[in-house]
Parts: sequence; C-alpha cells; structure tokens
Amino acid sequence: MDQPNVTGDGDVPLTTRFWLMVVLTGVGAGLFGIVLMLLLGAVARLAFGPGADADFQGAVERASWLGRVLPLLVAGVIGGIGWFLLRRYVPGRSDVDDAIWTGDGRLGFRRSGGTSVLSVTVVGLGASLGREAAPKLMGGVCGSVLAGWAGLSTPQRRLLVACGAGAGLACVYNVPLGGALFTAEVLIGAVRLPVMLPALACSAVATLTAWIGLPSHPVYADLPDFAFSASALVWAVPAGVVTGLVAVAFVRLIAWASHRVPRGRAVLVAPLAAFAVLAALGLVFPQLYGNGQDIAADAFAGVGPLWLFAALFVLKPLVTVLCLGSGASGGLFTPTLATGAALGACLGGAWSLLWPGTPVGAFAMIGAAAMIGAGMQAPLAGLALVLELTHTGFGLMVPMMVATLIATAVSRWVDGYSIYSARLAERVAPVGRGAAR
Repeated sequence: MDQPNVTGDGDVPLTTRFWLMVVLTGVGAGLFGIVLMLLLGAVARLAFGPGADADFQGAVERASWLGRVLPLLVAGVIGGIGWFLLRRYVPGRSDVDDAIWTGDGRLGFRRSGGTSVLSVTVVGLGASLGREAAPKLMGGVCGSVLAGWAGLSTPQRRLLVACGAGAGLACVYNVPLGGALFTAEVLIGAVRLPVMLPALACSAVATLTAWIGLPSHPVYADLPDFAFSASALVWAVPAGVVTGLVAVAFVRLIAWASHRVPRGRAVLVAPLAAFAVLAALGLVFPQLYGNGQDIAADAFAGVGPLWLFAALFVLKPLVTVLCLGSGASGGLFTPTLATGAALGACLGGAWSLLWPGTPVGAFAMIGAAAMIGAGMQAPLAGLALVLELTHTGFGLMVPMMVATLIATAVSRWVDGYSIYSARLAERVAPVGRGAAR
C-alpha cells in the first residue's frame, strides 16, 4: 500500500529505547485526546446549550437563527486572528503529514498546541471540519518531543510521530485497530511488521489511556446488525465505481483549495467569510454544522428522506472544502465518512425501489467504508474504521469489501492522491497510474 511519502526509511530499528518511547507516546496521545475532547464538548455546550456535546445536531436544530449564526461568526473571528498570529509569529511545523512525508518528523510544540486548540474550538462552534486533526497532531507532537529527548534517529522519529498521530485518532474515536492501520497505510504507506507492531502498541495504549476520561463504547451505538443480502452485493459493484469517482472529485477540490489558501492579512477575514456562508446554508441544513458525525448516524439508522441525503452528500464536502480553503485547520476523516454514508444512503434508497428488502442503513455503511478507503487510499483502514465505529456490519463484510476495493482502485487509477497527500505544501508524485505518465 505505497503512499506518496518520500522517507525511504525501510525497516526502522525497533530498539528497547524506541519501544519505551512508543508506550510513552501512546500515554501522551491518550491524555491529549481527553483534554482536547473535553475542550470540544465545553465549547459546543457554551455555543449551543446543554447537551450539545452529546447531541450536536439536535442542539443546533433547537437554536434560533441567531443562535446558529452567531457561534460560526465568532469562530471566524477567533480562527482568523488566531491562525494569523500563529503562522506569523510562532515558528515550527504543525502538519503531521508534511513532517513525516517531506520533513524529518520534527513538530513545533507551541505552534501545534495553538493550532490544536483553535481547531477544536472552531469545530465546537460549528465549523465543517473533523475533530480528529487536533488529537492526531498532538499525538504526533508527543512522538516528536520524546524522540528528541531519547536521541532517536530520524527514521525512528518519523515512525514514532506516525504512531503517535494514528494513536491520537484511535483514542478519540475508540478505534485502536483502525488507528494502527491508519498509521501504516496512510502515514507510513507500508503495511509491514516493523511498522504494524509499534502502531498497534501505540494505538492500544492511547485508547486504553483515553478510557480514563472518554467513553469506551462505539461512536455509532445501537445500530441494527445488518445481514448479508444479494441485493447489497450486486449494488456494491456500481456503487463502488460511483464512490471512487466522487472521492476523486473531493480530493481534487481539497487539493485546489489547499494550494490557494489566503496569505498575509487575508487570513484574518477569510475564515469569517467562509463560516458566514456555512451559517447561511445551515439555516436550511443544520446537519452541515460540525464534523458530520450526525449525518453518518442518521444514514446508518436510515432516518431521513432520500432527497436530504442527496443534498447532504453534495453540500457536506463543498462546505468542508470551503472551510479548509479559508485557512482553517481541521480534520477530513469524519466529513469524508459522512459524505460516503449520505451517498450510500441516497444510492441505496433508490436501488431499493428496484430491489426491495435491504435497509438503507446497510447501504450507508457500505458507502462510508468505500468512501474512506478511496479518499484515504487505505482500504484496510477504511473497513476497520467503519466496523470499529459501529461495532456492527460484519454481515456486510463481503459487499463492503467489494465496494471498497472498487472505489479505491478507481480513485487510484484516476489520480492516486488522497485527502491527505493532496494537502501537502510540497507536491509529491501520486501513486497509481498517474505516476507513470
């Protein structure tokens, strides 16, 4: 599973000192995950009222029009000023992917800490970005700091930073296996024992640590145990093709926006303008607020009309790219998941008119796995993440594998970039067919 990283590190020596740092990085990632998620919940409750941390979409829907618009405008002001000051006056890297793929794995603690706090703050206020960017970044920072303290080599530091970043994602979503596969498939770009072993250990330690202050149940709980159906298997083939093409379009939009981020003083007002557009759309579609977790939850449960899922599958990636292109820092994992779930629910609901019997939620789950696999160019991580996020779907494993395989292959053949590699400040050659042209 080659990704467009340029480390060329090969098999990194797994020394005793390195293993000790893996454990400490996992503990650090878990503790930072707790703090950041508590901050996220506090901001959401402050902005949208009690219970917003548990039912974000419901809180947004209950708010008045001013109660919806004002938090996003505040987020635009805070984010614009905060990111402007950080990027101008605080040195150091604050992008895990960039540090691993085109750097030596070093991350600036102060700049990364400030970026993380701003990220969870604007997401809590309603920005359409993923919440995992901050814990992913701070998990990577733990690895970077500990590698310097222990005197590890540059290849060891890059691997440790990747393990910490994957552990940060793992602990806040309670997905230890998915986090480890994310480390290997996405950040390192190679599923090998010298990578998987420390990745598994770090994600497990971080998840266990995070249970001190974060829930141990799945993010999407109490879903039906969907059974295998011939209808879902047949549907997975064309749906995989469509999802792969949608993933390509999403990745290209991300690349376009990421390489046209405002510079200089324009950063002060760009987030405010982008969040104002989101606020206007949110008056009609409150589901667009936040990272998209509630969109996926409704799709998995089959709650909502098909026209709404169709609208959300189009609008969610657009507003996410809008927020990202304004210079805001945030994640893309849950918006990608939500887009795939809404697309799956929309296409699956239409398919059910021709071949009834399979719940819409089953199609949504298949679509989510396919979209994550194609968008991240990481099919194993995509499958594992959906299974761990829901603790169900094993009956759908074969259709999910078929759709994810086809979607990932299509997106790889067309471009080969992922939602992460497309954002790199220094462009690198994509994987797949495009690299050979």
